[in-house]
Amino acid sequence: MIRFGIGYDVHRLAPNRKLILGGVEIEHTLGLEAHSDGDVLIHAIIDALLGAATLGDIGQHFPMTPEFKDVSSVELLKRTCDLIKGKGYSVGNVDSIIVAQRPKLAPHIPIMRQRLAQVLQVELDAVSVKAKTEEGLGFTGNEQGISAYAVASLQR
Repeated sequence: MIRFGIGYDVHRLAPNRKLILGGVEIEHTLGLEAHSDGDVLIHAIIDALLGAATLGDIGQHFPMTPEFKDVSSVELLKRTCDLIKGKGYSVGNVDSIIVAQRPKLAPHIPIMRQRLAQVLQVELDAVSVKAKTEEGLGFTGNEQGISAYAVASLQR
């Protein structure tokens, strides 16, 4: 049996925050404002995985409580993988897109893929990360925030 899920996340860019995407800290003047570390890529992947397993969404499992304040999204992804395994599933693949005007993300994508594959316990070729700009349009194009989309497959 193969199941699919989709995920989306967005966070506002803010000063005095680290920019973390795909579990990788990226040099930038702004970071993502959030209760956790704000990693929109991992948050979108978590929602895609939870959706495929019919386990709800990220907010149900990791609410905005003191326990999850400034938590690493990598840790949340690990816990999500445990939830999925508990239902008898394993990750098939993940395809994702980060939407950001700046910074340029292409140089960071290989390490993001490696980090995600390691946490998801899949081969590197089972993880796709792409980056797009908005060509100056919308909130991401105006550098007010960064968003991410993900699709994930699970198998039994």
